Amino acid sequence: MRERLYLFDTTLRDGQQTQGVQFSTAEKQVIAWALDALGVDYIEGGWPGANPTDSEFFAHAPDTRARMTAFGMTKRIGRSAENDDVLAAVLDAGTPAVCLVGKTHDFHVRTALGATLEENLDAIGTSVAHCVKKGREALFDAEHFFDGYRANPDYALSCLHTAFKAGARWIVLCDTNGGTLPAEVGRVVEAVIASGIPGDRLGIHCHDDTGHAVANSLAAVLAGCRQIQGTLNGLGERCGNANLTTIIPTLLLKEPFASHFETGVTREALAGMLKTSRQLDDILNRVPLRAAPYVGASAFAHKAGLHASAILKDPTTYEHVDPALVGNERVIPMSNQAGQSNLRMRLAAAGIEVAAKDPRLGRILDVVKEREDQGYAYDGALASFELVARAELGLLPEFFEVKRYRVTVERRKNKYNQMVSLSEAVVVVKIGEAKMLSVSESMDETGTDRGPVNALAKALGKDLGPYQACIDDMKLVDFKVRITQGGTEAVTRVIIDSEDSAGRRWSTVGVSANIVDASFEALLDAINWKLIRDFKAPVV
Repeated sequence: MRERLYLFDTTLRDGQQTQGVQFSTAEKQVIAWALDALGVDYIEGGWPGANPTDSEFFAHAPDTRARMTAFGMTKRIGRSAENDDVLAAVLDAGTPAVCLVGKTHDFHVRTALGATLEENLDAIGTSVAHCVKKGREALFDAEHFFDGYRANPDYALSCLHTAFKAGARWIVLCDTNGGTLPAEVGRVVEAVIASGIPGDRLGIHCHDDTGHAVANSLAAVLAGCRQIQGTLNGLGERCGNANLTTIIPTLLLKEPFASHFETGVTREALAGMLKTSRQLDDILNRVPLRAAPYVGASAFAHKAGLHASAILKDPTTYEHVDPALVGNERVIPMSNQAGQSNLRMRLAAAGIEVAAKDPRLGRILDVVKEREDQGYAYDGALASFELVARAELGLLPEFFEVKRYRVTVERRKNKYNQMVSLSEAVVVVKIGEAKMLSVSESMDETGTDRGPVNALAKALGKDLGPYQACIDDMKLVDFKVRITQGGTEAVTRVIIDSEDSAGRRWSTVGVSANIVDASFEALLDAINWKLIRDFKAPVV
């Protein structure tokens, strides 16, 4: 029988300490629902009373299956647990679980708290006991535990046992500075269990300052811990927390974890892992990390021709898991290193079957290599590559023709006598015998100018007649510009990432000496790729 592992998510609390991250109440609610759907056991919603957003969130916390948890600290020295207003605010949040952080490193007790070691033990014990008396499930976050154990193991263990005897359901060992390595984590966890605290009462909370947060968390599980704390996409202060989007699939898909443990995450929920990860990035307006394990866009990308040839025969030759298990997909990038194995696999992924000895394959490779010499980069723009290949194969429909476009940028004073920019784009397209003219400005609803490319994208996607319904759910999610040559003959490469309501994300590329022309080319490719996928011609 497999043992139960419990997943504790602190994206909404520890993740919010990431530099540049600040969730609104509405965003925290959306993330909480996504975490609940994923199958985590605990959702740490924040620190009630610490800021208005967290207090508002707990006042309107979603009714989740996962145990909503309020975070706070042990009572302050010199006050009783019953009369500490900070502790009271945590309990007033009304959550079924409460996580209290307390010092376990003697250096921090004396230096940061300015307290005696005995006073700190009293604060831990009475605070946990007070929460338990109030009917809450209590968790004790043993701050700086691994550093504290290294410096004074007897005192660090006494802090844990004080919380344990006071009734804490979970004693969470925190590598707060993120400097401990996996072998030491394993040894220390074993020592804690040997001291009398069972593994099914122990949790692990790791930071990634040495890049070992995931490895440390897994080492703790192997040593006996049965709760793992972490965040989506590894959000967190400094270098981040243990990344649950890496930990969860590892627990479900890798040995010895898959056969010895079970979590609240189902295989169906695991298949939505990538979507959950992207949802958080979208909320934060961040570009997803391409190299992220399991969920990154490059996690299952095979560029070398030798690799692609082997993948064509058996995907397990160069893939440690099936990408579909986490909602990802295999990618065969195209570049001037590509061979016909890459090409055929990439075409097959797009639903285009071409025989191995078809002479058109060589022509497609020649075109790709020629265009990359001009500055194109199909390695990161597979949608544009597909359009190039379709053109050579005679499989590229012409949905519309662009007759002309124009972009203007104006600087003028607003009503506050401030100089502001306003971009305006005009696009004329021909669909059949009809010409369509669209005009758009780059000003958003807040009155902020979003630039000429934004105006151009809005104008191009404003009225495409019979195709409009297919592109209404498109949005531009990333825009990258690179100058590929220096001097007076500089060439601009623009790569655009687009996304639709189905969760599909695709990249297109444009190249020109003019950034607007390069952008327009990439925008056209993005729309054409989408229409190839979704437009169904009416039956006559």
